[in-house]
Amino acid sequence: MSKDYLTEFLPDLEEFREKTMQFHNKELTVAEYKGFSGGFGSYAQRGGERHMLRLRMAGGRLTKERLRFVAEISEKYHIDLIKLTTCQSIQLHNLAAEDLCEIIEEAWKAGMLSRGGGGDFPRNVMASPLSGVQAEEYFDVLPYAEAAGEYLMGFIKAVKFPRKLKVCFSNSPANDPHATFRDLGFVANPDGTFDVYAAGGLGNKPLLGVRVAESIAPEKILYHIKAMVNTFVTHGNYENRGRARTRFMQDTLGQEGLIEAYRQKLQEAEASEALDIAVEPVPVTKSGSPCDISDRRLIPQKQDGLYAVFYQPIGGVLAPEKATELYALIRDMEGVEIRLTAEEGLYIINLNGGEAKQALAATADGASTLFETSVACIGSAVCQVGIGNSQALLAACVEAVRKENFPDGTLPQIHISGCPSSCGTHQIAGIGFRGAVKQSPEGPKPAFAVFLGGCPLQGQEVISDAGKAIAVDDIPQFLVELGRMVHAAHTTYAEWIDGHRADLDALVDRYTA
Repeated sequence: MSKDYLTEFLPDLEEFREKTMQFHNKELTVAEYKGFSGGFGSYAQRGGERHMLRLRMAGGRLTKERLRFVAEISEKYHIDLIKLTTCQSIQLHNLAAEDLCEIIEEAWKAGMLSRGGGGDFPRNVMASPLSGVQAEEYFDVLPYAEAAGEYLMGFIKAVKFPRKLKVCFSNSPANDPHATFRDLGFVANPDGTFDVYAAGGLGNKPLLGVRVAESIAPEKILYHIKAMVNTFVTHGNYENRGRARTRFMQDTLGQEGLIEAYRQKLQEAEASEALDIAVEPVPVTKSGSPCDISDRRLIPQKQDGLYAVFYQPIGGVLAPEKATELYALIRDMEGVEIRLTAEEGLYIINLNGGEAKQALAATADGASTLFETSVACIGSAVCQVGIGNSQALLAACVEAVRKENFPDGTLPQIHISGCPSSCGTHQIAGIGFRGAVKQSPEGPKPAFAVFLGGCPLQGQEVISDAGKAIAVDDIPQFLVELGRMVHAAHTTYAEWIDGHRADLDALVDRYTA
């Protein structure tokens, strides 16, 4: 992080302190405070007594220094809830108002800016989590994500956006950060160039992005970011917040009109500014050694003898003491750091064989099957706008499924969002759930709408539509019954669904009748 941004943003904290105290003195409404506090990456939680703080880190790169800060700040302020997010950031929850401003200031001074972590600002820049170490990647995109993140910080106080802007970088067709359907996505090509996608997004009226440029040189990415900023400011909707995201420009301009507007702004940026960058990926020079065990969470890196270990705390909820344990684990390991995923998990990378064994043992308390890696937003127990309690639902489902002792793969990873905002990315899951209400003879019941058949893979993208709603209490049994059907066929869900979509639809119909 540039020290210039720290110097620029620190004076803003005085106004944040004043507004926070006004909110707790009932001098500001929830909506008034939310409109202000989001720009600092903070929101009041449901009930208005406690707060959340979102720490941004480009590409989900959680270095040793950043991990140490998270561990130390959690102990100092008795933080009891840490949430990994689908935007590769960390949320600190249940913060007292009197501690919030001090935590923000300490985070900023530690290089973890929260400015623009919410509100109508450029958000945390995402990247494929194993960028630089993944065997199948086209090239390392992380340095470009970090350069983009640095550049976008300069717009926070300089430009008024219609709404938020999400930018990401993908290193392969796995499309881990969802680059083909973000506000602006850079998709790596085998020849070392990027294709650029714009005006996509999940949530209300989701859309895939439009390819606005092809085969651009990586050193030119900032021109494209500037072009997107100017296109959004010029053509975005400042009157209706419900239609103020970039994807609605596809409606107002049409896809061809969007491409034309974008390319015009690109030409203007190229003619008037010098935005070329020169970044060099930092090579991994550490000596490796073999790991003589096999584990689904152990991933060989492209560097010989080095490994990444995957860890998914259930629901993306990282116990504060686990952050301390992880820091103690990697503190003295050469070149080791953590990368957050877009599915609320993490990778510990650059481990030699012996270190990988230690990391596997230290993270054995996490998800042990594909189903247990399921994604869930923080949910209505904490979030102001949440409809459904995503975390409680996932916990109930995991408990029910564990009793069946299904083989790994019998059930897929599911995605749960508490509301239509899709913070749990339910719209791109094979099976997704979104908070809802179901009418019954006894009156309205808490429920979740079902989404089927989503897919995030580049070239195979599917954004699914909502089906009927299943009552919350019935969803664990629905999944158990589905697991029994798949298990009886002696296969995995991924193989079973191709020939049994009608059976899945029939099962959903029984639970939504």
